[in-house]
Amino acid sequence: MTQIDNPLRKYFRQPVIHLRLPSGGKFYPPGSLDLPPNGEIPILPMTAVDEVTSRTPDALFNGSAVVNVLSSCVPNIKDCWNIPAVDFNALLAAVRIASYGHEMEIGSTCPACGETHQYTVDLRSALDQIRLPDYDTPSVIGDLSCYFVPMTYRYLNEVSQVQFEDQKLMQVINSSGATEEEKMAKLGEAFKRITYLTIRSIAQSIGAIKTANLMVTDTQQIEEFLVNAPKDVFNKIRDHAVKLREATELAPVAITCNNCQNEYKQEFTLDMSNFFETAS
Repeated sequence: MTQIDNPLRKYFRQPVIHLRLPSGGKFYPPGSLDLPPNGEIPILPMTAVDEVTSRTPDALFNGSAVVNVLSSCVPNIKDCWNIPAVDFNALLAAVRIASYGHEMEIGSTCPACGETHQYTVDLRSALDQIRLPDYDTPSVIGDLSCYFVPMTYRYLNEVSQVQFEDQKLMQVINSSGATEEEKMAKLGEAFKRITYLTIRSIAQSIGAIKTANLMVTDTQQIEEFLVNAPKDVFNKIRDHAVKLREATELAPVAITCNNCQNEYKQEFTLDMSNFFETAS
């Protein structure tokens, strides 16, 4: 059967902007990214279906809403679960710009006078500030050289889910009629999960550890090493991983309070629960 070309095709959505990925296309598994020769990927605006998807609570919680929206708006990325963390904020900002424009309002409370304000952020400036940290230079500890990589969105989402569930558990524990002994037991279990999550996150951030004789790339072996490493070695590796992760986060917004003229920095994050909503 011959497929008839849709005469309305020329009215389909077209790329609004083109984005140069902060990673430059590094860290993507083979076949998961179609990078054009000029290094810039086209960004399409959201469809009505994308907007509905982005407002589904369960899909937002498990990450599928974000993946579906990015798959729709950034077709050059074939597997959005494997987007490296360094590109994630840039892609979200680009989709927002393509769909609603470059301005986004954020709420802020002045730490000096307590006044609450709404401020407009220019997402183009936020995009310009995102840079790729130095993943090429290893962290050298004795005869070990640790080479780091950014975590994927799949793992970032798993971490967020566990953290959210533990926060809810602690709220329930504190408001329940359980005895102090029962509360301490539950809190102990939660802290163990958090500790394990921290170790696993660091293991996911290490691409390889080079010894004097060989290169270890197996994530389970690296995780086992982190569990059994001396405290000072573990702390140095952890601090380096944290430094790299912080370098991929959006810079705080400089704000001057309209009420008392106090100048301060407002942390700016892309909240998945409202990021894709249009401004009222």
